[in-house]
Amino acid sequence: MFKDDLSIVLCGEAGQGIQTVEKFLTRVLKFDGFNVYATKEYMSRVRGGFNSTEIRVSSKNVKAFVNRIDILVTLKKGAIQHLKNRVDDHTIILGEASNVDDGYKFIEVPFTKIATEIGDKIFSNTVGVGTLSAVIGVDFKTLEKYLEEFFERKGKDIVNKNVEAAKRGFEIGEGLVKQGKIKVEIKKDPDIKDDLLLDGASAIGLGAIAGGCNFISSYPMTPSTGILTFLAEHAKEFGIVAEQAEDEISAVNMAIGAWYAGSRAMVTTAGGGFALMVEGMSLAGMIESPLVVNLGQRPAPATGLPTRTEQGDLLFALYSGHGEFPKILLAPGTLEDAFYLTQKAFYFADKFQVPVIILSDQYLVDSYYNISNLEIPKAQPQKFIVETSKDYKRYQLVESGISPRGIPGGAGLVDVDSDEHDESGHITEDLDIRVKMVEKRLKKFDAIRAEVIPPELIGPKNYETLVVGWGSTYPMIREAIENIGDKKMAFLHFKQVYPVHPDAKEYLQSAKKKIIVENNATSQFGQILKLETGMNFDVKILKYNGMPFSVEELVLRLKEGR
Repeated sequence: MFKDDLSIVLCGEAGQGIQTVEKFLTRVLKFDGFNVYATKEYMSRVRGGFNSTEIRVSSKNVKAFVNRIDILVTLKKGAIQHLKNRVDDHTIILGEASNVDDGYKFIEVPFTKIATEIGDKIFSNTVGVGTLSAVIGVDFKTLEKYLEEFFERKGKDIVNKNVEAAKRGFEIGEGLVKQGKIKVEIKKDPDIKDDLLLDGASAIGLGAIAGGCNFISSYPMTPSTGILTFLAEHAKEFGIVAEQAEDEISAVNMAIGAWYAGSRAMVTTAGGGFALMVEGMSLAGMIESPLVVNLGQRPAPATGLPTRTEQGDLLFALYSGHGEFPKILLAPGTLEDAFYLTQKAFYFADKFQVPVIILSDQYLVDSYYNISNLEIPKAQPQKFIVETSKDYKRYQLVESGISPRGIPGGAGLVDVDSDEHDESGHITEDLDIRVKMVEKRLKKFDAIRAEVIPPELIGPKNYETLVVGWGSTYPMIREAIENIGDKKMAFLHFKQVYPVHPDAKEYLQSAKKKIIVENNATSQFGQILKLETGMNFDVKILKYNGMPFSVEELVLRLKEGR
């Protein structure tokens, strides 16, 4: 029996419709009052290979990847071998004999046969949704209503055939339950029906809209393409200009030009694309232009594993751009963070006139779950543009280092240049002015540090063991520590990874044992914390095979490390 938490994995080849099953099932579960979470792992190919999707259904809200597979639906022979490290004696395998690897026990479910009887094997996905819905305990009326609304535009015949396919699958699932082959007990909550079901790309896109984004220029690159397409899809609704640039160099320069003209612009990319944007980062640093970049991390160098996940671009982002100039690095750990931090990124960029980099990754962008609400700002985002006068100086030397930023259209000239410049923006090689301008730009760090987002401490304040994490490792670390139940172990999560909050040193000094968890090979955030605090970590838990941490492996490794 599976009680309170169920992990379902669907595995087949690209093009078999795994995402269709995932989409249908997660939405039907949410509409029926179940907490649901989903994430995927997939190969870099349009057809063939093996892709899998994990769907967790739980009595409580869940956000983390688990290694175990309770029910495996295999859609292609070899799928079990692909997941062999996650399949054990407790795993129930559902599928057709032709899709099950030799030597494994399974329950025959004739998805294709039923679908063909209805009219086309394409309906096999709906048969699968029906079977799993019955096993979990979904009300068939919920499933039927969803299918009717989803396929309404395709005509009554398609609606009827999908409902029939779902019903046939549902009957199989009910039979498995009655025969005692599968038993699932998960609590429903009627309030969940009204929850939002978002993925990371949509959460970042919504955060950009809430932050006043009205221009996005990007060249498509996994895993950030979903953010571009989300904003493009809603461009007319929210007055956004969405431009698919010819390359990443054009994309970043378009965004800088848009900020110069008074827009709030964003670019999205991955590590390889960001490498091409680095000169643009320096341009933004020199002309003190705001800029927001979403950097979707994936395993590198070069193309690496383009559809997998990693936290390997932190130091690259920190040191991107030649010369010395301030920048801000944010790293969302949850979908809620993705929304609020992206919104905050536009505030930081506009106020401090610096580049702000949002470090997401494939795991965060492609995962989704139900959340109760996102607080939409009631007022328009605060802007920091001033009206220019005839004697306006774009780079006026002020104590804070943040010169008043005007845009073209006022009485004064807004002169910007990539060369060193004087207060008016005119090119200069006066060495004394050069020193003053460098110091002016660097003074912004003081103002930025005054608004650094503090790290979040989860657990006892009188901890002995402190586990440190950043970005998308948050859900797995938190659930692992909750499962361990050590009353002397706490978790410190950083949402802003640069500049580092001044309290970081005190948190670290208070721990007898310090553990850091990162999805990279060299503990990049650990290096930053060493530079900022002078302190080393006793244990470094690192993973860099392209997969996220699972809750189970963190439980094991944290127990070993404490």
